[in-house]
Amino acid sequence: MIKRKLESILAHGWNEIFNLLILLFAALFFGTIAERFKQSAIVGYLVAGMIVGPNALRWVATLSEAQMITELGVALLLFSIGLEFSFRKVARLGIKTGVVGVLQIGATWAAATAVSLTAGIESRSAIVIGAAISLSSTASVFRLLADKTMMESAHGRPTVGVLLIQDAAVVPLVLLVTALSGSATFSTIIYDLAKVAVISAAAFAVLFVLLNHIVPRALAMKVWTKNRELPMLLSVVVAIGASIGAHEIGVSPAFGAFLAGMLLAESPFSTQIRADIGSLRAVMVTLFFAAVGMFADPVWIAENIVLVLAISVLILVAKTAIVSIIMIAMRFRPGVSVAAGLCLSQVGEFSFALASIALASAVLSQNEFKLIVSATIMTLLATPYLVNSSSLIEAKISSLSARKSSNLERKRERAAESSQKQGCILIIGFGPAGKKLVERLKECYSGAIRVLDVNPQNAQAARSYGVEFQIGDASNTEVLEHAGVRSAVAVAITLPDPEASIRIIHLSRSLNPGAIIAARARYDIFARDIENAGAAAVVNEEEQVGVHLAEEVQSLLKTKGVCAIQPHQY
Repeated sequence: MIKRKLESILAHGWNEIFNLLILLFAALFFGTIAERFKQSAIVGYLVAGMIVGPNALRWVATLSEAQMITELGVALLLFSIGLEFSFRKVARLGIKTGVVGVLQIGATWAAATAVSLTAGIESRSAIVIGAAISLSSTASVFRLLADKTMMESAHGRPTVGVLLIQDAAVVPLVLLVTALSGSATFSTIIYDLAKVAVISAAAFAVLFVLLNHIVPRALAMKVWTKNRELPMLLSVVVAIGASIGAHEIGVSPAFGAFLAGMLLAESPFSTQIRADIGSLRAVMVTLFFAAVGMFADPVWIAENIVLVLAISVLILVAKTAIVSIIMIAMRFRPGVSVAAGLCLSQVGEFSFALASIALASAVLSQNEFKLIVSATIMTLLATPYLVNSSSLIEAKISSLSARKSSNLERKRERAAESSQKQGCILIIGFGPAGKKLVERLKECYSGAIRVLDVNPQNAQAARSYGVEFQIGDASNTEVLEHAGVRSAVAVAITLPDPEASIRIIHLSRSLNPGAIIAARARYDIFARDIENAGAAAVVNEEEQVGVHLAEEVQSLLKTKGVCAIQPHQY
């Protein structure tokens, strides 16, 4: 009976939903096992796709619609990461990083092509293999760097820059692979590239006007500030709309979503938007990694395990070496160069697209395609460990360098980095109490004050005080993290709601145990609860009203010349 019921459900067009359910359940199961053994959940997601996919248990035989959803998941991931960047931050990556990205693609491509030709692979196939191996995994590395708060680290910044260059290179690489299949000529490729450039410039202009002038005004409407669902829906529409628009004009959808996020990053709404789409993004990115795992053929890998492992190790070592050598030549520190090389050593998700195009046009054979896919999966499985160890390896190499020579420039860089990490004073709530607090503190700490408030109407007032302002609900963990609570020296909570204050204190204390936390208690009855929650100082309004009233009464009596009053005799 259950079987008949299930067949009935699937017959009514629910097959893809059922596939998604199986994939998500498998990702949940294997992700839990991975975390249980202190491994990255991404490893579990990839294994889940391999096991339930069409090349193993075949519980999910085809997943065309789900694969489209997973691409949107990557778009949401890059949109949310774009919200952490701005054009000023991207500009700070520097020309050097851009040059490293271009040289890395060229050098890796040339090396992989040469090795393939030496192995006896046909020239067209060798060029495609080289192009595929030259790309790294934007989705995987961005996710891991963000989780470990390494996006702004010394090696995280150049890693991000190189990944952005690689994403921009996807379009010409796809056109080249198409040309190798014989379906395009050199003149056609040049024409297509020029058309994409012109259309992209026009699309950028439209996005700039939309996201800098129209969307912020919509988000500031009172009806939208009262209902958090509406801004979340707008964020999803913007992210997916930018992805679809980029796809339609021939640009990487993920890059289009990242660009949209970057344009919105200049607005004070970026913190809350990023938190709003967090849960949806997590689900779709999980689907993405599980769907990537479905490309692998476990039986074929087992039969060719020595070859697959050898190729995978060769790719990881060679790409790390290539990136390291190029970055050292561009005068990056050795520790930073090797750490960035480790982060960029895997083969990326866009390689599947290049390999699939080449397979469909018979440029790649089935075995060559399976080898690329298998090596890509293996390098992705190694990525969490390589990224997580990159900071430690950077520190060890830097330590060895310091013993050999006293590098003054390196010391200055470290001093500059440490000064940037000294933190901020985070003020939560920008009502009358928050404004008065800013007035007093800005005399000594003007450059270190950051205000977080849920009301967008206060943005203009904060700018008039000359302090950084972010819009977001401080009771949300991700909002607090993005606002910089982990690096905050002090957190001042001016909210009148005691329950909200207590929750924010708990979150702030868990995220930054060493921070000084001061909070407002509107009524005496809540002062002890707020103090017990972890506030080092509690300003009790009822108590302070009594103190200030006493001071005012005494002052007024003195102005009247009344120094003492005889008690009234009844």
